[in-house]
Amino acid sequence: MPVPMPRRSLAFDRRHALAALGGLALAPLAGRVQAQQAQAFVPGQPIKVLIGVPAGGTQDVLTRAIAQQVRDSLGPLIIDNRSGAAGRIAVDAVKTAPPDGHTLLLGTASMMTMFPSAYRNLSYDPVKDFIPLINAARFELALAVHKDVPASTLPEFITWAKAQGDKLSFGSYGAGTPSHFLGEMLNRAAGLKMVHVPYRGSTPARQDLMGGTVPVYFDTIGGAQQMLPSGRVKVLATSGEKRSPLMPNLPCFVEAGYKDVVATAWFAYYAPLKTPQATVDKLRAELTRAVNSREVRQLLLQNGMYPIADGSEALLKTMREDTTRWAGIMKAVNFQAND
Repeated sequence: MPVPMPRRSLAFDRRHALAALGGLALAPLAGRVQAQQAQAFVPGQPIKVLIGVPAGGTQDVLTRAIAQQVRDSLGPLIIDNRSGAAGRIAVDAVKTAPPDGHTLLLGTASMMTMFPSAYRNLSYDPVKDFIPLINAARFELALAVHKDVPASTLPEFITWAKAQGDKLSFGSYGAGTPSHFLGEMLNRAAGLKMVHVPYRGSTPARQDLMGGTVPVYFDTIGGAQQMLPSGRVKVLATSGEKRSPLMPNLPCFVEAGYKDVVATAWFAYYAPLKTPQATVDKLRAELTRAVNSREVRQLLLQNGMYPIADGSEALLKTMREDTTRWAGIMKAVNFQAND
């Protein structure tokens, strides 16, 4: 004879139904917790820093200096030079990287404030797609010429360059960069017709300047200082609003009467969007500590950079101001990059 099943009360059924629904509701939450745990920063594991130019430039110098200071607290910083597309390859790679604190971008003024106006179809938004960590260093640029250029001062160079017309070319470390637009600004201010020759980074541009392939190059002050001992280049002027304390014997363009020929730039570190706040705080604190260390500050000054270690709010303010300024300059020179 079959055994009758006990009757469950309506209250019993309701409790079990609610428990089941609760389990379903908690499932996505559990998944998010697991995802966050999977993205947790793991001290000691390598951190890749993507740099959008070939190896050997000042961006490498900056990152290696910082790496020495954060090795024990964060882990090894590994430089990953992703040159090409004026640095946009590196930016896109970090944009899509896991937000776990183990892939960072060394962003430049070009990437983060100039390209939004230069490219119609830019694949990233500098503000919306990244978390700013710190603005590590600022730098100015310099007018460098090959030793055979018959000019030892800026006025002599202007006179000679005018006589060359559009037969004179100038190099930059990339189209749509401060190096490029410094040359264009000088063209407009001094009535020159120099033709722009973009390079994929500073290293090949310096090699061609020292070899005489390109007679004029607008380099960072640090890069210009590195070339001087070769005896194959001359440096004639700098791009700040006043004389650079790193090259105090040279006039700036403003001092020589070209008040609008001013160009400064910077290097800043960014993390992918959605990087956990705890990871962001740790990275920012350690990078700031490193830049403020005596060893890093001295090394940056020796390489033509001014250590600043600005936090995220100051960095965003700089980005907004520079984006507006460079957009105006690009419009004035009628520049549009090829997508």
